[in-house]
Amino acid sequence: MTLPRSITLSSGLVATVEEDRWVPGAVQLVIDGTPQSHVNLRDTTDLFFEYVRRIGHVIDLCRAPGQPISALHLGGGALTLPRYIAATRPGSRQQVIELEGALVDLVREAAPLPKQASIRVRRGDARDVLGRLPAGMRGAMDLVVVDIFAGAQTPAHVSSREFYELIAPLLSADGVVVVNAADGAGMRFVRGQAATLNALFPAVAAIGEPQVLKGRRFGNVILVAGASGAAWEWLPRLLASGPHPARQLVGDEFAEFIRGASPVTDATATDSPAPARSLFEQG
Repeated sequence: MTLPRSITLSSGLVATVEEDRWVPGAVQLVIDGTPQSHVNLRDTTDLFFEYVRRIGHVIDLCRAPGQPISALHLGGGALTLPRYIAATRPGSRQQVIELEGALVDLVREAAPLPKQASIRVRRGDARDVLGRLPAGMRGAMDLVVVDIFAGAQTPAHVSSREFYELIAPLLSADGVVVVNAADGAGMRFVRGQAATLNALFPAVAAIGEPQVLKGRRFGNVILVAGASGAAWEWLPRLLASGPHPARQLVGDEFAEFIRGASPVTDATATDSPAPARSLFEQG
């Protein structure tokens, strides 16, 4: 396949898979000018974006090294994390929910999945599909990754308490939910997401670059929520794994972070803020 190649999604946004000029053998998925996914086809354990590496460390630490897991990914992109799990935890069973069927086809053609990987893709809106998953998935997921973006924004309907209430029953007794949330000044959206998870799960942490957590610049914050407080035994190692600089908010610091923020409901949910176009401009 000759790259780059583009398609127009049902939303009207343009998705392009293009070669990475700086990393041989790697491709990048760009939607509406926003780099969304990066895959090193020569080494699928090489996670390029900072926030993806943080999620990768959760994957590394949530179970014993190499142990297969059951994982559900809400938002597919270029299937970077499902490939990572297939490489680092062989034998894992994974499902992906992705709204844009044409995007799935484009990614599979440009960057085929490993043949030995057990990765099933379900097409449709994440919230709709969550309500129709087989009963056998309830209580069976070791990991649920929420990384849903339409262009550069997370849609409101996949950010509310009602949405997360569909995820909670899927977790195993010590399962983990990982949410990628992007925000800027004031952290209103991220703090709302953190407060929502805090209302549903026994333990929640926020992890990110210190200036982002302080709301001084736009960026990604990784929220980790556990069905059991025992999940936090590995959190110190997660922070130490980088990328650096990094800060982790738990306990009193997390409580201070969400002070004044209310759980988000369907009635109050809004799309996440859009980043400035200049954030993705390349010189």
